[in-house]
Amino acid sequence: MRTIVIGAGIGGLAAALTLRRSGLDVQVFEQATELREVGAGIQLSPNASRILNRLGLEEPMRRMGVRPHAVVVRRWDDGRELTRQPLADACERNFGAPYYNFHRADLLDLLSAAVPKGMLHLDHRCVGLTQHRDRVELQFHNGATADADVVIGADGIHSTVRKSIMGPESPRFSGHVAYRGLVPADRIAHLGMELAVAAWWGPGHHFVHYYVGAGARYHNWVAVTPGEWRVESWTARGDVADALKEFEGWHPRVREIIGAVETTNRWALYDRDPLPRWTVGRVTLMGDAAHPMLPYMAQGAVQSIEDAAVLAKCLERADAHDVDAALSRYEQTRKPRASRCQEGSRRNGIMNHLADGEEQRKRDAHLASSTTAPLPQNAWLYGHDVEAEFEQK
Repeated sequence: MRTIVIGAGIGGLAAALTLRRSGLDVQVFEQATELREVGAGIQLSPNASRILNRLGLEEPMRRMGVRPHAVVVRRWDDGRELTRQPLADACERNFGAPYYNFHRADLLDLLSAAVPKGMLHLDHRCVGLTQHRDRVELQFHNGATADADVVIGADGIHSTVRKSIMGPESPRFSGHVAYRGLVPADRIAHLGMELAVAAWWGPGHHFVHYYVGAGARYHNWVAVTPGEWRVESWTARGDVADALKEFEGWHPRVREIIGAVETTNRWALYDRDPLPRWTVGRVTLMGDAAHPMLPYMAQGAVQSIEDAAVLAKCLERADAHDVDAALSRYEQTRKPRASRCQEGSRRNGIMNHLADGEEQRKRDAHLASSTTAPLPQNAWLYGHDVEAEFEQK
């Protein structure tokens, strides 16, 4: 079966590798002229790392990733620890796979290095598609065309493929803006920070930071604030002074980490409801094109990797005349879980930003119980093995 993946981000490259492993003829088309990842940090939980391990990427992931010791949530003003959940060895014992922090460029590099030469086509921006009874024809901005039995839209939140099969969308501005920065680790070494994912929760704001890069060379941070900036772009420039102003009165460590960068980027956070369907004919969606979610569960890229694994399993057992059934099974398998993560991210966005008061005190008391801590480290998420589940059905 001939498959085409539109988009060579983390999800698209994972799809290329899982589809190839399943014996399909795969081609990937990417609009960029070179593969590069603008976003600085990404958290990769065990439900995704186990899939990449099976693709033969265990060694480069261990070499290029950082294994944090824990997720730690702190109060915004005094730094008091609200809850701690262990990762590293404890995570691997409990869930059978590692938890990593990556520089996004490193993760993209190790995925693209595993893609065979000739499979990836850069500088091919999809501008349209035409569905026929037995194939899909794609048109690109440079005049090139391509045919496939199945087309997979892995082209992100502003997906051309989704717009082609679903029409225009109407996302809702969340009222929040995210700033992000990347600090050389030696610049803030005097703070003596542990190798952990740290999240600081405060009124209307939250701040997350962790080490990335082989040898923990950098410190990645994301600061979420209220705002009216409406541009949904990872490349838009922000002002470090603006980010610092938003965190006046916060713990000195937060302000020192923010102030250690020379530049920052910002993007507006938009909320989207789950799509009624992901598939039309021989075209389906995955990753942010199918289920974009707010960044409050660290599951965006992770869920796209799960998509890739399940989609490959579904198509592996189909032929060019049985595409509808295969894509229907993919959607029925993946949509409930991805939608649950979308909704969970939305709820976390409310919980993370509670104002000081009774509701916030109840949240903190709830966090203090290790059995009820509402962090996404539990069996339904981290312990879930989408490939094993598929094989059992």
